[in-house]
Amino acid sequence: MVLPATPARPFGAVLTAMVTPMTPDGAVDLAAAARLAKRLVDDGNDGLVLSGTTGESPTTHAPEKQDLVRVVVDAVGDRAAVLAGAGSNDTDHALRMAVQAAEAGADGLLVVSPYYSRPSQEGLYRHFAAVADAADLPVMLYDVPGRTGVRIAPETYARVAAHERIVATKDATGDVYSAAKLAASTGLAFYSGDDALLLPFLAHGAAGVVSVSAHVVARQLAEVVRRFDEGDHAGALEVFLTTTPVIDALNAAGFQAVMAKAAVELLGITDNRHLRLPHVAADAHDVALVRDALAAAGLLTTAGAGAPTQN
Repeated sequence: MVLPATPARPFGAVLTAMVTPMTPDGAVDLAAAARLAKRLVDDGNDGLVLSGTTGESPTTHAPEKQDLVRVVVDAVGDRAAVLAGAGSNDTDHALRMAVQAAEAGADGLLVVSPYYSRPSQEGLYRHFAAVADAADLPVMLYDVPGRTGVRIAPETYARVAAHERIVATKDATGDVYSAAKLAASTGLAFYSGDDALLLPFLAHGAAGVVSVSAHVVARQLAEVVRRFDEGDHAGALEVFLTTTPVIDALNAAGFQAVMAKAAVELLGITDNRHLRLPHVAADAHDVALVRDALAAAGLLTTAGAGAPTQN
């Protein structure tokens, strides 16, 4: 059940921050990426975010990112929005990624605050504006201070909201109250960047979620949004609670790419869970946690089903 894009929801309501499948020798597996993208859209995702944190963007390179966008756009067509990460702590690098994403057919950009360097608010504004100017694509900002070391201030939001291409934010600050005020004052569409906070964000006017757990529970999350929109808040909570084992397992210790790859392997969507260093693939203990969560959510018939052979 795809929820169509509207001005209030420029990229729909439920988007997966998609993992980047790899072959055993560490190459990007484009065929597996196409299969995964089709499955995610079939399961109810309105959009896919490529080359974000969960997509291992720091360890994939420009030609790989472009190829990934091309094959995913080809795979899902106009059934879902395809956003490409254009995030870097080097603004010139981010500009190149934006242009390359547009050339590859992306529908939008995800632009994270420059990480590690912790720029001033003026630096943040100039960075965001420069990336938005680089390509004729709508932009979703990404505010994740736990990873970047810097938070987008209200006065900076007020400035970037005036840019015609900056239309949304993925908010992973955990500050629902602030997000509600910023959405009201700027007109930007706010998306929860934390799966666990989907309902509180919706209650405070958010557009939806950019999710890790939507790799496997997109249909349920879309149903949560539908019921909430219809005023069935108790029903929305009832459905949401069925997803909590998966949310807990896939977000464990902040290793979302690791656990999400284990989940899609267990479900037979991909055939391995390889990552590039410094990430290390889920070990047997982690796989067991994910398997049990999938079984608890009714996504595996038994806790032992779908067990991978990789250690």
